[in-house]
Amino acid sequence: MLSIRAAVESDIPAMESLIAQSVATLQQHDYTEAQRAAALGVIFGVDKALVRDGTYLLAEVDGVIVACGAWSRRMNKFGSDNVPGKNDALLDPATHPARIRSFFVHPAWARKGIGSRILEACEHAARSAGFTSLELVATVTGEYLYAVRGYTVTARYELDLAGGVKLPVIGMIRHLNPATEVRLLTSPL
Repeated sequence: MLSIRAAVESDIPAMESLIAQSVATLQQHDYTEAQRAAALGVIFGVDKALVRDGTYLLAEVDGVIVACGAWSRRMNKFGSDNVPGKNDALLDPATHPARIRSFFVHPAWARKGIGSRILEACEHAARSAGFTSLELVATVTGEYLYAVRGYTVTARYELDLAGGVKLPVIGMIRHLNPATEVRLLTSPL
């Protein structure tokens, strides 16, 4: 039985382990080993502000964390606590889109609709908080998930990582529509 709940600080070690496993396996066809290594713990990692905010969600099966993902009301668009230039200032729902952040699925649970379930919960929560649009920075691996959920590409660019490594990413946005939101929340997996 799949359940989704907010992460708490004691979940962080399990989340970090899940993220490392997800990156190593699911991103190996889209990013080189050097890119994955340079991004892990900086771009791919836990932002504790989201845990404290209660907006970092976990999917569990029989008490085991199998996926995670977050929405945020903070300026930072991606990354862990270690991302350079981290900005935790609050967004204004009237003028800014909420952020979708840090989606990772355990390789054994990939492509089973779990990421979509967490994304749906994040979208609903952001809408309930007054946001009318959502933006994110997708990995090459994650672009498809967001595209099929109605996100459109706004930019393709590279993040500069340690050692001169560059990580290709995709900026995406989705405008929330009340009629679509209700349909998505009631659709089966």
